Amino acid sequence: MTLRPSYEQCGSPPCPSPVSRLPSRSILCKTPRPCSPVLIGCRVRSKTRHFEPNRRYTMIVSFSRRIALLTLVVLSAGSAFAQGDRPELLLYCGITMVRPMTEIAQRFEQRDNVKITIAQGGSEDLYQSAKKSGVGEWYLPGEPSYRDKHQPEGLLGDFVNVGYNQMALMVQKGNPKQVKPDPRELLRKDLTAIVGNAESGSVGQESKSILDALGIYQQVLKSAAFLAPDSRSLMNAMKKQEADVTLTWRATGFFPDNAAFLEVIDLDPHIAKPQALLLIQLKSAKYPERANGFMNFAAGDEGQAIFRKHGFLDNQTAIDH
Repeated sequence: MTLRPSYEQCGSPPCPSPVSRLPSRSILCKTPRPCSPVLIGCRVRSKTRHFEPNRRYTMIVSFSRRIALLTLVVLSAGSAFAQGDRPELLLYCGITMVRPMTEIAQRFEQRDNVKITIAQGGSEDLYQSAKKSGVGEWYLPGEPSYRDKHQPEGLLGDFVNVGYNQMALMVQKGNPKQVKPDPRELLRKDLTAIVGNAESGSVGQESKSILDALGIYQQVLKSAAFLAPDSRSLMNAMKKQEADVTLTWRATGFFPDNAAFLEVIDLDPHIAKPQALLLIQLKSAKYPERANGFMNFAAGDEGQAIFRKHGFLDNQTAIDH
């Protein structure tokens, strides 16, 4: 099982120069130590040189460049498919679900003698990459709205429900700023808040839906320190104490490397409604029968036990609509 880098890890050559530079906050791109056999290439990093307490800046990475980089990685993976002895399958997986899907993929590989490559990134970025590359078996976005949005384009086929994710506030361990279970806390003047970018991933899209319903989305955007492309970026910034609070997927707070530093503040489910995680078979699937078998495995007892272990609600959870 191979984890392919997201758009933040863009292949072994140095990345193109940043497309957006903002005062007091720069986006740096460089090639670190030699590439590893699993995760290769360079990483886009944010480095704060000087940050004035009363000024907030939005960090935006070019959407078109992200898609180009991710598609390049996927096509590189596809070119290697013909070289192996086992059938190789490709999963486009939203960042938040990478951990359970990695474990599920490893077990399925052993059972069915296949190799599964996981391309990880923001949900919208992943769909656009699947569309441009024309390869891959499955697409797993962070919320069902991506299926509704792109279904008319003809790429998305059958699907199974593999669980539910839910939004929550995330704060520093022990909740030192006494953040209340209310998204309006993101507007507190004594807090540094960050949120996801609605144009790149499900965490930003769902944040927008919740905050729009409360009538405060634009206010939160203006007051936020910066926008992050996905839940992993939000959690990394929180662990570096670059912010006091964020709105992100609840399950990420229970990952072991996050739980030691951060704390989940649950929201009223009428505000933060659980969102179905749909594992969708792509019509570009080269091995449709094996693809269907993997979907059934992920939605079955063994796959659901893995999702529960990683902090997700399973697909048997009763959800009020």
